[in-house]
Amino acid sequence: LIFAVMRLTKPTLFTNIPVTCEERDLPGNLFNQLMKDDPSTVKGAENLMLGEMLTLPQNFGNIFLGETFSSYISVHNDSNQVVKDILVKADLQTSSQRLNLSASSAAVAELKPDCCIDDVIHHEVKEIGTHILVCAVSYTTQTGEKMYFRKFFKFQVLKPLDVKTKFYNAETDEVFLEAQIQNITTSPMFMEKVSLEPSMMYNVAELNTVDTAGESESTFGARTYLQPMDTRQYLYCLKPKQEFAEKAGVIKGVTVIGKLDIVWKTNLGERGRLQTSQLQRMAPGYGDVRLSLETIPDTVNLEEPFDITCKITNCSERTMDLVLEMCNTSSIHWCGVSGRQLGKLHPSSSLHLALTLLSSVQGLQSVSGLRLTDTFLKRTYEYDDIAQVCVVSSEVKQS
Repeated sequence: LIFAVMRLTKPTLFTNIPVTCEERDLPGNLFNQLMKDDPSTVKGAENLMLGEMLTLPQNFGNIFLGETFSSYISVHNDSNQVVKDILVKADLQTSSQRLNLSASSAAVAELKPDCCIDDVIHHEVKEIGTHILVCAVSYTTQTGEKMYFRKFFKFQVLKPLDVKTKFYNAETDEVFLEAQIQNITTSPMFMEKVSLEPSMMYNVAELNTVDTAGESESTFGARTYLQPMDTRQYLYCLKPKQEFAEKAGVIKGVTVIGKLDIVWKTNLGERGRLQTSQLQRMAPGYGDVRLSLETIPDTVNLEEPFDITCKITNCSERTMDLVLEMCNTSSIHWCGVSGRQLGKLHPSSSLHLALTLLSSVQGLQSVSGLRLTDTFLKRTYEYDDIAQVCVVSSEVKQS
């Protein structure tokens, strides 16, 4: 028996090197006429390297993580005898596991001379590094002798994309995820889908489109091709779900955000897909008491009172009895009574506080000067540079 293995890949478009010259040169119009007569060139565009014909694969080629590896296996009886009980087995050995890729585990009763047994195997590659295709054949000769042989085919699985992530924590408990995706292959990719599957704690909003005339348009344009070694940045906003929103201020340690799902196509439509592991971020620490702004105007008038709403959350594991003090700065003046009791605040609970203040200086001013004191432990928490507000004169705002 003769054993043959061939990888099944898509063909490529034939490319030719155009050779031309000026008409006043010695060859004259000879080169141009030869290109027009060449059946591999595109009529009317003979100077383009890319033709309309397809070229069959000339070598094994590269295999990238996330693609589907397909192979044709053939066992041919090259003798003049009939062999029996032929069993063909194909396994794929990776660094962590051994997979059986054979379509059928049943033995073929007999194989006549000049006949063959064909099989096509498929496998979605999910590991990088060295892969070994182990093909084994066992059969019985006419004399009843059992025969066995096998062949090994080694190939490397390469990494197609380089994915880097960055997290940005907002004061409103929102998390912004920036995903940088780089094409590290040698051919362009058509990015079919790049989405974020959030964890059970979050809802996700993609920030990679803009509304143009009522229609959603990608920020990368109509053609989402990623050239070799090019990098593209995707942005997502994750908001805690309602049932987790109240606990968002007291979550500590590592939290799971979700995972990226990337689908692309190359050359003649070969599809690849990658899914990252669960992305994790370190939840920001707020200490024992967290103070955040719920509402604040963007622009206010000079020396005119304006209102803000604060949210105070007890992030500790004990009950607090809080006292609020408001300290004026050189530009920000608080309106109201300082040193008032806020009452007891239980662990993981929150309260909303409406405050009034005014600014005596124009420009971008920082809201500062809030102090919270826990009367139980006599501990004071200072909050400065809570937010910024733009202060303009009343004449400027009216105009």
